Amino acid sequence: MIELRALRDSPDAVRASQRLRGEDEGVVDAVLAADERRRTALSDFERVRAEQKAHGKRVAQASGGEKQALVAAAKDLSAQVKQLQAAAAEGEAEVEELLRSVPNLVADGVPPGGEDDYVVLEEVGTPRDFAAEGFEPRDHLELGERLGAIDMGRGAKVSGARFSFLTGAGARLELGLMQYAMARAVEWGFVPVVPPTLVTPQMMGGTGFLGAHAEEVYRLDADDLYLVGTSEVPLAGFHADEILDLSGGPLRYAGWSTCYRREAGSHGKDTRGIIRVHQFTKVEMFSYVPAAEADAEHQRLLAWEREVLDAVEVPYRVIDVAAGDLGASAARKYDCEAWVPTQGRHRELTSTSSCTTFQARRLGIRERTAEGSTTPVATLNGTLATTRWLVAILENHQREDGSVVVPAALRPYVGLDVLEPVRR
Repeated sequence: MIELRALRDSPDAVRASQRLRGEDEGVVDAVLAADERRRTALSDFERVRAEQKAHGKRVAQASGGEKQALVAAAKDLSAQVKQLQAAAAEGEAEVEELLRSVPNLVADGVPPGGEDDYVVLEEVGTPRDFAAEGFEPRDHLELGERLGAIDMGRGAKVSGARFSFLTGAGARLELGLMQYAMARAVEWGFVPVVPPTLVTPQMMGGTGFLGAHAEEVYRLDADDLYLVGTSEVPLAGFHADEILDLSGGPLRYAGWSTCYRREAGSHGKDTRGIIRVHQFTKVEMFSYVPAAEADAEHQRLLAWEREVLDAVEVPYRVIDVAAGDLGASAARKYDCEAWVPTQGRHRELTSTSSCTTFQARRLGIRERTAEGSTTPVATLNGTLATTRWLVAILENHQREDGSVVVPAALRPYVGLDVLEPVRR
């Protein structure tokens, strides 16, 4: 969450951030009013508590009838102290709850607007001209079915809509992609992690996923646990309530996990194939850095994402996501979107977000300063590979006969140079 002092000192900056996001500015005044009530209640509590202590000394020194009167007055003061203490605690809880409803402050330079108001920063590669090559490209699902790689029908039979089986070449391609991504992450100094995919409400809420988009998250009511939609969540919780030593540089982790998303509100969208499914696999980068280094680390994560995209040889573009399309925790987000030939448009393959100190404040993650005090760290995350990448790889590397050339960088991990159609 954002810092109360920052909101108190610069409320207009928070209001401006809320406007950029298309969120309610009134929450700023609500926090300020609640903070004033909390401070008044705390001041009253401390004043009456001091009176109670002074009164206690007089009781100890009194005798006879005077002492009885002072004891009776002491009971009244004790009741007042308890009442004011409760009021101060209630005020503290109110401020905390309101602060948790305020998303992270949007970074300077983030484009205003909503989902369609992103800014294209760069385009890489040229889409293939299939007409010039003399054939109509097949979409990823038709290719996947011909290759014996994707089985949506049996996925739906076993688990319902938006589930699939990756079989044969599909399983090998996904596993190869993930292994390649993890190998690169280790090369860059990330610690590989296979994290839990069930987390507590404290961890899910601490990373900012139980706000406006809570309907996207699967919850196991009987266990009071959540299925993660990204290993960002357990990786953020990995160092919860700890003081980190970042004197030797950032702490970087790469999580390989199965992810789950309900895709609430997406009925009718991307129902064909594996673009928008309930279960997928992902390798996620996660960094802990000093707050002052967040911007530089964000650029590093984006560069690493682009290296892997370059390796799979698909045309893509980099966009600066608009403020209204940021998640609650993100101050800035860059997406890399690959060209999907049969859709004639770019589709998101990676995101990298700088969450500044927002998540760390919620989760109690700090570092020791040179002066000996502690301060919240910055957290950042970035996608290095997901199941959705198969869509772009299959469509961009297809041949007229329905076979698909495996990108050279992936061949040692996939074990195949070409994915061939399965004879039926």
